[in-house]
Amino acid sequence: MSIDETITYDFAAIETKWQGEWQSQSAFTVHEDPTLPKYYLLEMFPYPSGKIHMGHVRNYTIGDVIARYKRMKGFNVLHPMGWDAFGLPAENAAIKHNTHPAKWTHENIDYMKRQLQRMGFSYDWQRELATCNDDYYRWEQQFFIDLYRKGLVYRKLTTVNWCEPCQTVLANEQVIEGACWRCDQKVVPREMNGWFFKITDYAEELLAELDNMVGWPEKVLSMQRHWIGKSQGAEINFTIENSSQALRIFTTRPDTIFGATFMSIAPEHPLLDELCRGGAEEERVKAFVVETRNAKQRANYEDVLEKEGVFTGRYCINPFTGKRLPIYTANFVLMNYGTGAVMAVPAHDQRDYEFACKYELPIKQVIQPLTGHPPENAAYEGPGQLIESAEFSGMDNEAAKAAIIAQAEAKGYGNSKTTFRLRDWGISRQRFWGTPIPMLSCEVCGIQPVPAGDLPVVLPTDVQIDKSGKSPLHNLESFYSTTCPSCGRSARRETDTMDTFVESSWYYARYTSPRFADGMVDKAAADYWLPVDQYIGGVEHAILHLLYSRFFTKAMRDVGYLTIDEPFTNLLTQGMVIKDGTKMSKSKGNVVDPDTLVKQYGADTVRLFSLFAAPPERDLEWSDQGVEGSSRFLIKLYRFVLANCKVESRATMPVELDGPSRLLQRKTHQTIQKFSTDIENNFHFNTCISSVMELMNVLSTSTGDGVREPAHPAVVQFAVDSIIKLLSPMVPHLCAELWQMTGHSERLDSVAWPVFDPEAAKEDELTIVIQVSGKVRSRLLVPAGTSEEELKEMAIADERVSKYLADKPIRKVIVVKDKLINIVA
Repeated sequence: MSIDETITYDFAAIETKWQGEWQSQSAFTVHEDPTLPKYYLLEMFPYPSGKIHMGHVRNYTIGDVIARYKRMKGFNVLHPMGWDAFGLPAENAAIKHNTHPAKWTHENIDYMKRQLQRMGFSYDWQRELATCNDDYYRWEQQFFIDLYRKGLVYRKLTTVNWCEPCQTVLANEQVIEGACWRCDQKVVPREMNGWFFKITDYAEELLAELDNMVGWPEKVLSMQRHWIGKSQGAEINFTIENSSQALRIFTTRPDTIFGATFMSIAPEHPLLDELCRGGAEEERVKAFVVETRNAKQRANYEDVLEKEGVFTGRYCINPFTGKRLPIYTANFVLMNYGTGAVMAVPAHDQRDYEFACKYELPIKQVIQPLTGHPPENAAYEGPGQLIESAEFSGMDNEAAKAAIIAQAEAKGYGNSKTTFRLRDWGISRQRFWGTPIPMLSCEVCGIQPVPAGDLPVVLPTDVQIDKSGKSPLHNLESFYSTTCPSCGRSARRETDTMDTFVESSWYYARYTSPRFADGMVDKAAADYWLPVDQYIGGVEHAILHLLYSRFFTKAMRDVGYLTIDEPFTNLLTQGMVIKDGTKMSKSKGNVVDPDTLVKQYGADTVRLFSLFAAPPERDLEWSDQGVEGSSRFLIKLYRFVLANCKVESRATMPVELDGPSRLLQRKTHQTIQKFSTDIENNFHFNTCISSVMELMNVLSTSTGDGVREPAHPAVVQFAVDSIIKLLSPMVPHLCAELWQMTGHSERLDSVAWPVFDPEAAKEDELTIVIQVSGKVRSRLLVPAGTSEEELKEMAIADERVSKYLADKPIRKVIVVKDKLINIVA
């Protein structure tokens, strides 16, 4: 039958219809079912900023395709959605609009939820949660107390990263090149009390488990390895001259200790004031400390280009050589790595070499390369043999490391040591819109946790937030005034709130039992669903969210809430959406509104384009023509089904197929095979869609009034049914409608995924390339299944090949099955 090119489809009516059907039938609500294999699919939940953007659309479409595909494959699929609802943007917006952050947040949640539903995402909305609700953060507070009692939470006075515009402290991970990750303004050091999670207790496990996480991108694993930063070496005491104290240094190169010519200590080192007190260098040292502290807030420590320092006027003694080493304070030494003091070996450390050259300090070589000579104008940092190193001279430098550490231990001035770059997680924030820290302070009994019966400590809803951004909790007596649970006297409740990354560090576990009223999680539900089988989100979360979530999982395991070691088995980091050569953003004026696209083209077209334009892990370059092309394809599919697949004309598949019917049947099974392989192995939805488009082209040439030998109607129906099933995870509304139009009564998302028949997918004839000594000389069209011996004979006898062989003896004939023959002459 000919296709009416004027027909289009009412996408708005179709999408509204099926969204209503799914909602009324609770189509995507799931429960634990031990008879079915489970699959937990999760995308990183959004911050309720007001509207979803194309980055959201792409991320959530990718996840929805996987969830729908897995359902059709027979899995019991958990696919939840919720809201990462605490944070500075809500608070700042509330100040701007003179409202409460809770009101602004919940209004945004309502709007964004409607947007997500309009996209047809198959979420189990009965599991929806918002981290700003006290039935969520009540359990976060309980867990905080659990960790406090296990010694994994502590409070201390420390120098913190302070953001003045945001009026709050930032974790180290939230300072990007010296600026606040939120507002991009300069961060300055400030001393104050704060609460910390002891993530460093898990450093070794966090690092070791990375080797087993084969489902994560190597880039993310490398970033976490670097951030955790394990170093193995030695701690050695250098006695300070004319003092009873010693500088304790950490080094990963004890083999170079005989080449140490000076000492470098961090400007924050606790002994620095004492070292320079009353000396001629005191004022210079103090000025340098202030200057360096400020500079370190402007750039990552590792990126400080100019190595600078000041002599303290004091010396220390190398315990191995007895020599005096001048003590410098230097801007490249980190107080939070090792001990904050470093023995400087300029001959074998490039950083020390540059510093020694600048300040005209001695350079002594103690490692000789096994071959060649050390560089003339740089440090030699490679392996070799020790020289000028007393009894260790002549030793391989790796063996010397152990021997030197052993001597230090035997003589009592050193020991082996493993250190980590990872620091404990400071979670105190001085803003209002966050989870209250469930601790109180009594002048008699000291710091204590809030009693479990008093949880949750709820944020007040009747406060006005100051335009400066300062939290009203600090001065709100009705909030901070409480009673000591131990002595009954007056006590003061903690007025800091938790870092918002705390909420997102365990939400995936709460989804398994979001209405559970007796603890963080229902252990039986968590045991069934966890870990998350596939997690999807941006690579920008590699350090903060992903590392914190791993820590929380291990801590929840050790408290007894979970039995798993890692939260996410597989991780997909999707690319950004790019327009005009840069990431879409309001500030650049290149944002495309999903609502506008949905109104113009429908949700299915928007979904299809976001999948077809690029593989998930690559950036997607926006194209208006690409959106229009996706729309045309769906209209073409609708028109074809309308013209060729009437319910009343469904035919029975014949036993034998030939000609166009066999061609179409073979192409259909090949498409099922390719589509299934590409979605299963690497989520390359773009190639999946391309394979269906190719099948549509074959289908179009196999039917219609002008086709001389049309394919059998049953073969056409099978091809159309297969296309509908394959595309249904991607364009669920239109496919559900087409499925119903073609006479099927069962709901499409409950239908099994199509299975290809290897026999039906086989080619009847194969094109075999013939090479002579590696160069293509001819091709053969042969029946599938032709034996190797027959192929060899046919190739050698081929007229176009024989002239290249002439009288040359044939050394061997190589056959690559179903592809080529190479005759070596």
